[in-house]
Amino acid sequence: MKAAYFYEPGVIQVEEVAEPRIGDNEMLIRLVATSICGTDLRIFKHGHFKIPAGERRVLGHEIAGEVVAVGKLIDGYRVGMRVTAPPNIGCGLCEFCRDGYNNMCPHYEAFGISLDGGFQEYMRVPHIALTGGNIFPIPDQLGYEEAALAEPLSCCYNALRSVKTTHEDVVLVIGAGPIGAMHVILNRIAGAKKIIVADIRQNRLDAIKAFGAAATINSAEADLKEAVLAETNGRGADVVITAASVPPLQTQAVELLATHGRVNFFGGLGKGVQVPIDTNRVHYKGLVLTGSTGSTHSDYYKSLMLIADGRAEVGRLISHRFPLTEAKAAFDHALSGEGMKTMIVHD
Repeated sequence: MKAAYFYEPGVIQVEEVAEPRIGDNEMLIRLVATSICGTDLRIFKHGHFKIPAGERRVLGHEIAGEVVAVGKLIDGYRVGMRVTAPPNIGCGLCEFCRDGYNNMCPHYEAFGISLDGGFQEYMRVPHIALTGGNIFPIPDQLGYEEAALAEPLSCCYNALRSVKTTHEDVVLVIGAGPIGAMHVILNRIAGAKKIIVADIRQNRLDAIKAFGAAATINSAEADLKEAVLAETNGRGADVVITAASVPPLQTQAVELLATHGRVNFFGGLGKGVQVPIDTNRVHYKGLVLTGSTGSTHSDYYKSLMLIADGRAEVGRLISHRFPLTEAKAAFDHALSGEGMKTMIVHD
């Protein structure tokens, strides 16, 4: 079979390798669609602490495929089932796993990070992923490509829960990429009164209007704070989501909040990066600062159902498709910022 291996920053090679062998308590999936995520791009550029120097890894954790082999000790799954999977596999023993937060497990494993992921033709599912509840059947009405996007949508769903958007809220999403678009979709479903999106790329601002943005701000051409105040009659935004990993934006996000506003620092920063926050403003305005990373299995299931029900039209985000043999070109394209979501589709 073919597999695209990450060796070191900037190096991905498609190779012919043996099909994975599974044990009696494991499963094998034939991948049909795997989407390229911002995390994949960061690993491609900078590496990851769970991929030690000298090791190779198949990246890709936004996946959908078909079960082609099931170990004899596994119940509940059958050959031919269409499935998708959240990547983070909790240990099942720590306090976070016990509370249902597999995404916060300090001992986690993850497809596409510590385990070979979706940029290959076949993927082995270890026993810990099966016992951890990481394999989800795809609803009959849902295609593979849309199902693969349940993972990024679930991360945005986690953020939505933290800010508790209501019909009274004006929401500002900073970042008009595919993740920003998913935040727009979810906040629209939550009933936000108005959704504003800011970015420095006009092509993405133009594209994001189709997903429910009522107003857009090109912050390369206009002062972001002045523009937000103009769009909110001087109040500021009730909810701000930073869907861009730019340190100054996190500082500014707090300044853009209305009284009793909430911010979600969605886009993570590099290790050791710190930003100044005006805690006096937090104190006197009664602001709520939140962060979220990954998603729980509950977030994943609910996001999958939103897509299956037709309410979260994430399939429209897919702008470019590449075969597995062109994995490096797919990564280069995703890094360019052209279009929205880049997908690797398997024959």
